[in-house]
Amino acid sequence: MAKKDIQPKYYPNAKISCSCKNVIEVGATQPEIKVEMCSQCHPYYTGESRMVDTAGRVERFNQRYAKKK
Repeated sequence: MAKKDIQPKYYPNAKISCSCKNVIEVGATQPEIKVEMCSQCHPYYTGESRMVDTAGRVERFNQRYAKKK
């Protein structure tokens, strides 16, 4: 006995929005997806070396390191 309608709805023109304002159209099961990084702004792909700090971890590390000196 086969079940009907068990597959999620497929959106052939779903939009992926990045925080750098880049928008990519792909096929997905959600109509709109929001991401923090994409291939246009990710340091690995751009060759830039920048720190991505979302929770203040780098600042806390630098403070601890400064105390030890």
